[in-house]
Amino acid sequence: MTAVLDVSGLKTHFFTHAGVVKAVDGVDFTVQKGEVMGLVGESGSGKSITGFSIIGLIDPPGRIVEGTIRFNGEDIANAPEERLKSVRGNRISMIFQDPMMTLNPVLRIDTQMMEAILAHEAVSKQVAWERCRDALALVGIPSPEERLRAYPHQLSGGMRQRVSIAIAFLNKPDLIIADEPTTALDVTIQAQIIHEAQKLTRQTGTAMIWITHDLAVVAGLADRISVMYAGRIVEQGLTDDIIDRPLHPYTVGLLGSVPTAHKRGERLYQIEGMTPNMLALPEGCAFSPRCAFASAACRIAPPVEHVANRELRCHHPQSQAAAQ
Repeated sequence: MTAVLDVSGLKTHFFTHAGVVKAVDGVDFTVQKGEVMGLVGESGSGKSITGFSIIGLIDPPGRIVEGTIRFNGEDIANAPEERLKSVRGNRISMIFQDPMMTLNPVLRIDTQMMEAILAHEAVSKQVAWERCRDALALVGIPSPEERLRAYPHQLSGGMRQRVSIAIAFLNKPDLIIADEPTTALDVTIQAQIIHEAQKLTRQTGTAMIWITHDLAVVAGLADRISVMYAGRIVEQGLTDDIIDRPLHPYTVGLLGSVPTAHKRGERLYQIEGMTPNMLALPEGCAFSPRCAFASAACRIAPPVEHVANRELRCHHPQSQAAAQ
């Protein structure tokens, strides 16, 4: 089966006066039709830049310097802007962390949603309006006709994010990139939006990349998880395998820091140190300065290996298995 998205050797660098920031440094993954992939890591790990690279939203001084982004078999890495415009918002959509990055505050919701359809399809305004109404109903917005006549500031944060999700699904895209779309919302609204996104991918067969720093969020949402650190994917595999038996020490730390019922009253685990300066990455494994299992071997960057049904970058995976 041909993957909807096949990213291979992707490198996106930013050329600054202080030096070269290797924000994405050799990333590989695939996403199949109807699959949800969780892209997880701390702030600054390169998750969002990976998403922006896929959709062609990298501005100078950044650029894709190497690798391929095959979307439905076509390499769109560094494709002409006209080609990217025909794909962006049509075949590939993006949901941003802040819905006001999607919504124009001075335009009504119906105007903005209809523009997203009319920019790519030659249909009547009435047909476009009806599709917008149905899309709002699909994401659980009550009285969709009334909401279409509203301005963004007249809606709550959760409602605005639902509108953003509805816009992302309007043209029935093959792929949606969700960049931490629930981070600023309370847990109840967060759960509702995650449920709506999961339901829509199952109904439409749309593939989705869900970018987040919270493994707990993707544990019940994603089919596969890719854990990213300092511009590289350090561990990826099926969600159940990653959650039940993490092998990379960074993944272990992320899971250990998640509050659970059986940890009540206990101090949460904390990964020592800080994320590295991307202008001065440590030699070898970028995580080694924060890793309790680091050794002299970690001075050499670990290659990608296939261990326990997953891809892993670590010199000591068996040590982590024994630590669980």
